[in-house]
Amino acid sequence: MKPGCTLIAFLHAKPEKRDELLKILQSFVKPSRAEAACVEYHLHVSNDDPNLFVFYENWRTREELDQHLQTPILTSFWPRRGSIAPGKGHRRRRDNGRHL
Repeated sequence: MKPGCTLIAFLHAKPEKRDELLKILQSFVKPSRAEAACVEYHLHVSNDDPNLFVFYENWRTREELDQHLQTPILTSFWPRRGSIAPGKGHRRRRDNGRHL
């Protein structure tokens, strides 16, 4: 299946919260991959910084990615994120080859 939308997201954990964040992020993988619209969903840890986590995701459409971002597993995380991974984080999206 050819993806219609790619998301690359970066989260940087507080060093003392790294293990907690890793556990939370790992819990996203299986249910996200089970979504019909998910083409690929990968969680990576930086080789240079063990507190930096990167998601590489491909979804059928931008609309379906937006729906994924509103699932309960993710919406329950957003209010807690600031205490575990401060800062805005960083996301890049591409729709059908166009950088957004």
